[in-house]
Amino acid sequence: MAKERVASLRLLDVAAAAGVSIATASRSLSGASGVSESVAERVRETARSMGYVANVHARSLAGGPSRSVGLLVHEIGDPYFSEIASGVLGVGAREGLTVQICHTGRDPERELAQLRMLIANRVGAIIIAGSGFVDPSVQSAAKADIQAFRASGGRVAVIGRHHLGVDAVLPANTEGASEVAQHLLDLGHRRIALVSGSRTLTTVADRIAGVEQALSAAGLALGRDVPVVEADFTRAGGKAALDKVMADHPGSTAVLALNDDMAIGVLSALRDRRISVPDQVSVTGFDDVAVAGDLAPSLTTVRLPMGEMGAQALLLALQEPAARPRRRRVGAELVVRDSTGRPPG
Repeated sequence: MAKERVASLRLLDVAAAAGVSIATASRSLSGASGVSESVAERVRETARSMGYVANVHARSLAGGPSRSVGLLVHEIGDPYFSEIASGVLGVGAREGLTVQICHTGRDPERELAQLRMLIANRVGAIIIAGSGFVDPSVQSAAKADIQAFRASGGRVAVIGRHHLGVDAVLPANTEGASEVAQHLLDLGHRRIALVSGSRTLTTVADRIAGVEQALSAAGLALGRDVPVVEADFTRAGGKAALDKVMADHPGSTAVLALNDDMAIGVLSALRDRRISVPDQVSVTGFDDVAVAGDLAPSLTTVRLPMGEMGAQALLLALQEPAARPRRRRVGAELVVRDSTGRPPG
């Protein structure tokens, strides 16, 4: 009987229970503009408690499994995410799925809005690519929506460390960062500057932890001996970080960037200053995007199988749900190229 009651729920019922008009209820559930966040959240909570989100999704699947997949990425212009998207699209094409790609800009509020839009569009599965957030409360609203989506039969998988309690593909961020830091130490560098994205991101936190492991073993302390310069996790952020390194730590002989996008920005800024790489300053990245080997100098970095990560995430999402979240771990490999050498002198 309970199932029959849930199945018969209408938008009108949700609107009445929340004390709003049908139009307001519709806009709240679809993520459309024109509704205050407090009202929209009240409507969503009412819908969740009544089981209406599940009912909407069930209707979309009435004629068979949904053939649409949502992919959330942080920066579509970042080659890291475009290569992950390529892996998702490859599996999607093979399985006859349509993939909708959404760009969040590493903004948790925008990520939540995009997530709700995908759910409102009745996709059958959602892949969240890129870092989670160190503070679990940042994604608490997203976690609630995902739980309701999964209860309705929707599938979710993530790439990277999240607090969402779903299937995940986990790259070896800590191990890879430790290895690239050790590479610089083995070359003789001790005046290293670390440039990173926001430490609120789990990917950044995990990579910093790996760097810290290698430094600690060499008797160096992050912050005291090795400065950390935080900027946007982008090419422009890399340029801005290099400017700060040169201003505040002009004796640095190596710059360790926590992703290739930042490293490319660092290389560009060093070229503008006519600082030779690696003769005067060595530079490393992380990810090994497709262009890394074609730069001049080619970039020493840590290789992650990004296309494979995207493919694995969608394959996880297409499997029948398991009793506990599944984990697929992928390794990292140091790739030494022309951008690193021994320190000058």
